[in-house]
Amino acid sequence: MFVTSKGIINGVIGDRFGGHGTQFNDHGMPTYSLPFKIEEAPERTVSFALVLEDKDAYPVTGGFAWIHWLAANITRTELHENESQTATDFVQGSNSWTSMQGGSQSRAQSSFYGGMMPPDRDHIYELHVYALDCTLDLAPGFLLNELHRAMDGHILDSYTLKGSYQKI
Repeated sequence: MFVTSKGIINGVIGDRFGGHGTQFNDHGMPTYSLPFKIEEAPERTVSFALVLEDKDAYPVTGGFAWIHWLAANITRTELHENESQTATDFVQGSNSWTSMQGGSQSRAQSSFYGGMMPPDRDHIYELHVYALDCTLDLAPGFLLNELHRAMDGHILDSYTLKGSYQKI
């Protein structure tokens, strides 16, 4: 299985998908989500899940990766730009904008794509896509640990796509 994105060119994430873009919610969270396409998924794949994270955030957050997007029960192989805001055919989890560092935004407002805004230097972001043999029993606003527990024993394959984003 492999994943590509028209939003990541030569390893660089396009400005519109983060703090250099133009679409933000009322708390200042960038909301214009990355597109991606999944190819050559395992034959028994029923659904996909994703985690978009920033491990370069450890020094800024005081010791944890920043979660930008969680989604599960994706039953198609392509998501288009900004579908985090418009699609209703998959469930989305809570991102790190709910944390104190993110302004303690509500879980409901954080259950979408929350784009990149690296404050200290350029960061590398990892989009982890998992092919699963089932759909998962997750409610909107689920947390990263809940996703991993639900996926346990159901991952057929996974792929990580990386891209950098410039400091704000």
